[in-house]
Amino acid sequence: MGGAVLSAGEGIRVTLPGRISYLLLKRALDIAVSTAGLILCAPLCAWIALVTWLRTGSPVVIGQTRVGRGGRHFRLYKFRTLPVETLADGDCRWLAGPADPWGCFLRVSGLDELPQLWNVLKGDMSLVGPRPERPHFVERFQRDVPAYASRHLLHAGMTGWAQVNGWRGDTSIARRLECDLYYLRHWSLGFDLRILWMTAAGLPGAVRRAAAGGALDVRSV
Repeated sequence: MGGAVLSAGEGIRVTLPGRISYLLLKRALDIAVSTAGLILCAPLCAWIALVTWLRTGSPVVIGQTRVGRGGRHFRLYKFRTLPVETLADGDCRWLAGPADPWGCFLRVSGLDELPQLWNVLKGDMSLVGPRPERPHFVERFQRDVPAYASRHLLHAGMTGWAQVNGWRGDTSIARRLECDLYYLRHWSLGFDLRILWMTAAGLPGAVRRAAAGGALDVRSV
C-alpha cells in the first residue's frame, strides 16, 4: 500500500497511507463503532456511574489532559477509580492502583475507559492508535527516548498494538514505543480491525480477572 512519507524526527521515517478514502474509512469506523458503543453501553455506564457515586461520591467521571495528534492537548474521560484527593498527583507521577475493590474491578477490567468512546466520537482519539500520555511524561520521554514524538503522527487510540501485546501502564517505554512505531509503519484498516478483534477477545478474560481480584497495572488515575 503506497502512501506519503512523514518525518518523525531522530531519523525515523514513517510511511502513512496517502489515500483520502482510507482516512475517511478509518474515521467512519471510529464514528460508527463509538456511536454504537455509546448507545449499547449506556445502561452499563449508568450502572457503573451509580455504583461509583454510591461508594465514593462524585465526580464519577474525570477528565485528564493528554497529548494527542500533533502534540495537541485534549481532555480524556474515564470513570474515577481513585479517591478525589489523589487526582492532582496523577498528572506528574505514576500512582498505585486503587485500594477500593470497586475501583480495582473497573481498572483491571478496563471498564473505567468506556467514557473514551466519547473522545473517539468527538475526534480527539481514534479506536486504534498509540495510547495518549500526560504532558509531564511526554516531555520527559521525549528527552529520554529517541523518536518518542513520532507517536503523535496519528490520533491517540483507546487501544493499540502495544496494549494488545501487554505493554501498558508503568511498563517499558522502549517496548511500548517499538510497538507504536510498528503500528505507524504498518498502519492499515485491516491492522486496525485485527487490533480491535484482539482487544474484544481479551475483554471477557479481563472481566473474569477483575472479578477474581486480579493484579492491577499501575497506570494513570
